[in-house]
Amino acid sequence: MPKISRRQIENKQKLKDNLYNLDEAINLLKLTANAKFTETAELHANLNIDPKYADQQLRTTLTLPHGTGNTVRIAVLTSDDKIDEAKKAGADIVGNTDLIEDINSGNLNFDLLIATPDMMPKLAKLGRVLGPKGLMPSPKSGTVSTDLTSTLVEFKKGKFEYKSDKTGIVHIVFGKSDFQEIQLKENLLTLYKSIEQNRPSGVKGKYFKTLYICNTMGPSIQLDLATLSII
Repeated sequence: MPKISRRQIENKQKLKDNLYNLDEAINLLKLTANAKFTETAELHANLNIDPKYADQQLRTTLTLPHGTGNTVRIAVLTSDDKIDEAKKAGADIVGNTDLIEDINSGNLNFDLLIATPDMMPKLAKLGRVLGPKGLMPSPKSGTVSTDLTSTLVEFKKGKFEYKSDKTGIVHIVFGKSDFQEIQLKENLLTLYKSIEQNRPSGVKGKYFKTLYICNTMGPSIQLDLATLSII
C-alpha cells in the first residue's frame, strides 16, 4: 500500500465539504498547490455521452483568456515553397520528406503537428505513429491549413484541441498553480462554457455528471454544477 505523505494528508484536510462553488474551488486549488514545483491546474469533466456513437462525440478547439501556461513546440509539414513562411511565423520544426522520415523513425520532438492539405496523403502511412499520441493533423482541429501564418499565430497564442476519452471524460489543462485566482477562474469558466456550447446532438437529458478540478499533486475538488449553471 503506497505511503501517503504529510503534505497529501494536510491537503485533504483542507477539503471540508463535498461540493464547492467556483470561487471556493479556485481558492482551494491555490491552497493545495504546495508541491516543490509549479503544478498544472486540471479539469476533469465526466459527461453523459457514449463516444462510440458519432452524435455523442466531443471534439473541438479553444483558446483560453490567459492561456494554459504551457509552451507548445510546433512542427509544420509542408511543401518546399512554404517552408520559409512557416519559419517566419514561428514554427519550431519545419520539413517535408525529411520530417516524415523523422516521424517514421519515432522522433517526435514536438507537441503539435500542422500540415498543409497537399501533405496529408504522405502522412496517411504514419497514422500508427501519430494517432495513438493524438498528433495526427485534422481539418476539424484546425491543424490542416493552407494559411500557415494565421494558424501558427493562433496555436502559439494558446489555441488547443480537446476531446472526450472513450469513457466520456474530458481531461484538460486550464492553467498553472502560479496563475492569479481571477485568471484561473476566467479560464475555467471559458472552458466550462465551451464544453456546454459544444454539447453533442445525441445527448439526452443531463449532460454533466460530475466536474472536478485539481493540481498535478493535489486532491480532487468537486464543483457544484448547480452554481455553475447560473453563471
